[in-house]
Amino acid sequence: MRATLVVVAALATGITACAPGGLGSGGPGPAPTSPIHSSGDAPSATPPPAAPTSTGPAGVPSAGPGPSDTGTAPAPAEIPVGRSTQTVLTGGTSRIVHIYRPAGVTEPAPLVVMLHGGYGGGVQAEQAYHWDAAADAGRFLAVFPDGSNRSWNAGGGCCGPAARSGVDDVAFLTETVASLGRQITLDSDRIFVSGISNGGAMAYRMACETDLFAAVGVDATTMLVDCADATPASVLHIHGTDDPVIRYDGEPGQPYSPNSPPIDGPSVPDVSATWRAVDGCAEPQTSTAGVVTTSTASCPAGRTVELVTIAGAGHQWPGATPNPAAQALGGSPPSTALDATDTIWRFFAEHSRPHADPSSD
Repeated sequence: MRATLVVVAALATGITACAPGGLGSGGPGPAPTSPIHSSGDAPSATPPPAAPTSTGPAGVPSAGPGPSDTGTAPAPAEIPVGRSTQTVLTGGTSRIVHIYRPAGVTEPAPLVVMLHGGYGGGVQAEQAYHWDAAADAGRFLAVFPDGSNRSWNAGGGCCGPAARSGVDDVAFLTETVASLGRQITLDSDRIFVSGISNGGAMAYRMACETDLFAAVGVDATTMLVDCADATPASVLHIHGTDDPVIRYDGEPGQPYSPNSPPIDGPSVPDVSATWRAVDGCAEPQTSTAGVVTTSTASCPAGRTVELVTIAGAGHQWPGATPNPAAQALGGSPPSTALDATDTIWRFFAEHSRPHADPSSD
């Protein structure tokens, strides 16, 4: 299976649009690389639950500045409350990460790493998908890294400039978590990764090739690396049955350019089956409410592998801020059947790493 990022026309208009990722995802245009100073989104009327308490970090560096083994310059002594931007030096290249720290977050802090879609950006994902409001309500630290040229090297030839140049995004994201851990005490039992499309495939790659994350929550994506030897983790996958870019059935998707090959599998149910095998889960139980079908498999040590299917939904982040300009170019409108950010955070809040798990040692 192989995949290649393909670029939709009208990038000059500033619309976040690509395949896979930004088109139809909703929200503002491509992310700037300068700090954002405006306040975060207000919490929703029915906020997600606060993160459960747990024991202190195991394996995450203690707070405090200092250079890392990969040569990152000393980070600020403390992450400020609200939005901020930092650089992370990895592989001799400075990369941008955007951070949101809610007021009153306590240590050891849970962390959510959110990976934007192709030709999106960290700020775009933060704003369009309302992660600041979720962080305020759930009291977790949220980080929104920028991909290399708005893309991630997610494996299997995906995607775009990052894949073509062989960028080591696994090293970058690993160092991002370590850098944050030198500034604030992180709870390694509650480090999570999320993403959409190209970013979702990168989230899967991180889960398959590192042991950093207790749970994964992705949307409108597939998995493009071998994951047979992955460290067990809880997994939530949200997908629309009518996604034309990363098809639910794993067949080749719709390219945005005549010269761009489509993304070709595996199917979304096959991805979930792979993780059920990794986690040693029981057979899934399925329920349907309206257009939403949920398949949930219970696994040892309290883990869960869950697939949420939205009938008729396309390539989008459910509950996102609509982007009329992207939709005018053929992008899918955000589904209103559920709020993906709320759904994913609730899943994370319920699935910290089991305390007795040998992988946390």
